Amino acid sequence: MRKIVADSSSNLYEYPGLPYDYASLQITVDDRNFTDAAGLDLVEMVDALEHTKKHSSTACPATGDWLAKYEGADEIFAITISAKLSGSYESAKMAEREYLEEHPDRKIWVIDSRMTGPGMRMIMEKINELSDKGCNFEEIREGVIKYLENVKLCFLLASVNNLANAGRLSKIIAKAIGVLDIKMLGRAKEGVIDAFGKFRGQARAIKETFVEMMNNGYNGGKVRIDHVLNLASAEKLKEYIVEKFPDADIVIDTCKGLCSYYAERNGYIVGYEVR
Repeated sequence: MRKIVADSSSNLYEYPGLPYDYASLQITVDDRNFTDAAGLDLVEMVDALEHTKKHSSTACPATGDWLAKYEGADEIFAITISAKLSGSYESAKMAEREYLEEHPDRKIWVIDSRMTGPGMRMIMEKINELSDKGCNFEEIREGVIKYLENVKLCFLLASVNNLANAGRLSKIIAKAIGVLDIKMLGRAKEGVIDAFGKFRGQARAIKETFVEMMNNGYNGGKVRIDHVLNLASAEKLKEYIVEKFPDADIVIDTCKGLCSYYAERNGYIVGYEVR
């Protein structure tokens, strides 16, 4: 059996019609723990994050979590959030070594997506597409490596408090951004967060997201938009895209636990193809 396994930063808890499973990340807010899994009350988690006055953090899946998801499969494609942002990749690799020691005849490829959320799902879609064409394990691997050259990720952060809590941004800067209603735009670059613009107000930030996509070579390819409790902004971005590219393949979905922790309420993450 061929199977896809991802960590929960993929924002996907189920993939109908495909052997799929996920390893959950954990979000801690003060003394409360939220598991990024089906059944998570996202509104409750986001509310808790906005009202915490102490501490919040995240934790990647343990090696045993990954190992449990590999069980029963002969060919496994494991997809993780960028290795430069989380220990999830290393946990998945350790599980790979343990699994192959027990099952040396099986195959595993742990993929450092160098992205998160919708970018990870676009990798899944490519694996599924190549599998449906009858490609073998190595052919799928080669196809995905080539495909990744044409996948980009950008995002809008409506707040940067949790980035600051995670030690990825100065808390002084985070407070100033919140007071001034500044939205931060960023991109995944070499697997790390690259902030490239700060704009006053949501409307300007949405428009600049589309400008960023165009500047990076977007030409009507696939787009996947995940939002944090903010369907209106995702729909507005879609309007910009379809106005210029009416036949674009666009899917809007929701951020789950881990991605909502970083993007925060009203933020969104966009995966897109370039030519």
